[in-house]
Amino acid sequence: MTQTMEVKKTQSFKQVVTASMVGTIAEWYEFFIYGIASSLVFGKLFFPNAGTALDGILIAFGTYAIGFLARPIGGIVFGHFGDKLGRKRLLQISILMMGVSTFSMGLLPGFATIGYAAPILLVVLRFIQGFAVGGEWGGAVLLITEHSPENRRGFWASFPQAAACMGNLIASLVLFGMTIFLSDEAFLSWGWRVAFWLSALIIFLAYYIRRNIHDAPIFQEAQKKIKQSKQQSGIKELLTSFPKEAILTVTMRMAENAVYYIIVVFTITYLAVIHDVKYSNILWLLAIANAFQFFSMIFSGYLADMIGRKKTIIYGYLGLFIWIFFYFPALDSNNFFIYIIAMCVGLFLQGCCYAPQAAFLSEIFPTRVRYTGSSWAYQIASILGGSLAPIIAVYLLKTYDGTNQIVIYIVTLIIISLASVFMFKETKGISLYEVDKQHETSLSELKNS
Repeated sequence: MTQTMEVKKTQSFKQVVTASMVGTIAEWYEFFIYGIASSLVFGKLFFPNAGTALDGILIAFGTYAIGFLARPIGGIVFGHFGDKLGRKRLLQISILMMGVSTFSMGLLPGFATIGYAAPILLVVLRFIQGFAVGGEWGGAVLLITEHSPENRRGFWASFPQAAACMGNLIASLVLFGMTIFLSDEAFLSWGWRVAFWLSALIIFLAYYIRRNIHDAPIFQEAQKKIKQSKQQSGIKELLTSFPKEAILTVTMRMAENAVYYIIVVFTITYLAVIHDVKYSNILWLLAIANAFQFFSMIFSGYLADMIGRKKTIIYGYLGLFIWIFFYFPALDSNNFFIYIIAMCVGLFLQGCCYAPQAAFLSEIFPTRVRYTGSSWAYQIASILGGSLAPIIAVYLLKTYDGTNQIVIYIVTLIIISLASVFMFKETKGISLYEVDKQHETSLSELKNS
């Protein structure tokens, strides 16, 4: 009987991991497809009167940033209701919103057809897309961390982190195939749209798989306590009870997020505009780099269970501090092999900073505000890091006609993030029930003081 229960438990946990991953792959496929299209298509199609090629891309990156601005709003809304109603229900809503908005982008006429309505509609759909993504990461990660064994939480929580790489990999391969088999005219006219329409198939699969999962027992217990005590939860409690954590978790991840988007978004612009590298070759580079990072991300999660979350993140940031000084000289080498090495090293080090965060954030916040706190940290940092990084990099490149200022910008972010990591205690191996107990004890002491 015990063996049968253990098999059922194992199968259930595998379903949770699969459901978390496939949804994250779907949502990040759609989010990244927009980022890549911003570099390759949107500047020409929706902003043809921008001036130079860099001007058009800069404006397209501005609409790209709209998605990041929407993400914390989505994170707060989905986090608030996810902490009240459950992770599963909110994840189903987010994935449907994401699918509808991305599919609709593939239907949009360009500026030449409907004028300024085209970029306006693009911005609206991008906002919806970002809002949906804002609720995805926190829920997907918590599905795993709240089901995971304490000694393997870092490893298992790295799978939805790695799934983001898989989403980007699939996006790169789909667009790569389009650029290989279609002429530039056909790709700009209709080929890019196919990549957006394919999201419908991925969304259907993800939604179907997620129907059969359930929230973890620790959440169900916390949910009952909240109803019985009528305590506040959500963003209000996060900012009043955890102000230090709310700030430091954001600054902790700013740099790695900026580095990631410098590699997977700005690099496209840099190689295409500055070195005239073909789009197909750039997309092939991204595909290889993201395939490499998928496995390095999981290794980083394993490492976080072995040596701790803090050490793994710190080693990653120290590596990035050195790496950034060599990255742009590597891109200036006009050597495909050196491109690959430089991108893979950067993504490996970024993965060391990023992968442990899924477990780390789950262990910092108690169950009652875990969805809200994790989503807040993740999405606010994405604005300050990921959304601004390509825009700032393009602006600095255009203004100073060089990359030295970009390096200074990234180094500054790394120093801020590294200092933030040192402010936290190590959480490796801690029980999530113990996290809740410590929070309840702190509340009791505060009331009695």
